[in-house]
Amino acid sequence: MGRKSLPPSTMLFPTPVVLVTCVDASGKPNIITLAWVGVVNSEPPMIGISIRPNRYSHGCVKRTREFVVNLPSAEMVRKVDACGMLSGRETDKFASMGWKPIPAEKVKPPLIEECPVQMECQVREVISLGSHDLFLGQIVALHVKEEIQKEKGRIDITKALPFVYCQGAHEYWDLGRRIGYYGFTKGKP
Repeated sequence: MGRKSLPPSTMLFPTPVVLVTCVDASGKPNIITLAWVGVVNSEPPMIGISIRPNRYSHGCVKRTREFVVNLPSAEMVRKVDACGMLSGRETDKFASMGWKPIPAEKVKPPLIEECPVQMECQVREVISLGSHDLFLGQIVALHVKEEIQKEKGRIDITKALPFVYCQGAHEYWDLGRRIGYYGFTKGKP
């Protein structure tokens, strides 16, 4: 079977689906669904999120230089998708989705109570890339619901139920089952 060359595009898949919370100039909270997100540094811990400049949340994050990355569970997929289809300019997404905002510890944007994991971030740098701006956020606080934790604060993926977005197919997928672990090819336990 052969290969077909296609024009360059964002065919890296899957990517995590997250809900990013931010606040506008008056302190009103908003939520944006993103899949252009990833870990960019370990020490200090940092995450990168990419947002189109015309999106309402872009201005909120750029102005306040703070955001929270909330990891939704697969059970939330319908509302996560709907949240990505609405604009915070006209819609109170917390009210529309029936989600509860809870105060963060170190930043103004709230956490989403229904999400099992939240990372409070302060923007360290904004890089204009073209269609999107990349916000590099240092994680200043981490919250994990106790019911999804295993020993030593590790996450039980079967309880967290994260899901991903597959660019190209335009589909959400759950993670299925474990097929390996870090270091298994070198005999690490």
